[in-house]
Amino acid sequence: FKFNEVENINANICHLGTLLSDDFTLDFVKQLHDCGKVSVDAQGFLRKVVGESVEKCDWANKKEWLKYIDIIKVNEMEMEALTGGTDPEKAAQIIASWGPSEVLITLGSLGSRILHEGNYITIPSYKTSRIVDTTGCGDTYMAGYLYCRAQGRNPHDSACFAAAMCTSKLSHNGPFSGTIEEIREIGGTDIVI
Repeated sequence: FKFNEVENINANICHLGTLLSDDFTLDFVKQLHDCGKVSVDAQGFLRKVVGESVEKCDWANKKEWLKYIDIIKVNEMEMEALTGGTDPEKAAQIIASWGPSEVLITLGSLGSRILHEGNYITIPSYKTSRIVDTTGCGDTYMAGYLYCRAQGRNPHDSACFAAAMCTSKLSHNGPFSGTIEEIREIGGTDIVI
């Protein structure tokens, strides 16, 4: 991507869902940050192509990059790769010290943890009757979370909505295709939308 391709987009939050560590340049992210909040899923920054294989890697210059990222999502493996730690609260503190004001750590069936403005928020996972397809759950989580945050919802309510979306997505093949009514049914009183 080049900044001139997106500079006329008017958005409160721009999310970068990377596939590989070289999808975006640091200069692109800096320019995007000047226009509003930047959100990323760390997954793509932690892998690269070597020959014909995709391999894990560390996020080169991560501390420099994270100065320009407002919201970051990592899962437990990405959290450990970035920080070397396995405790979600300590890892979130480390990541936040590098720049992001919202650190989301997804923990699968253990729910998720969010560090926002120095406060830890614990989000449950919601029960599903069947698991059909886990592919894309991180993307689903971020879509739900950012959808709510863009509407002015707080991090707790946004993450509950996102977690309920993931539960719905798990029981179907392919991308999320549920409804807000289904999300309300899954999350019950946790869903405020």
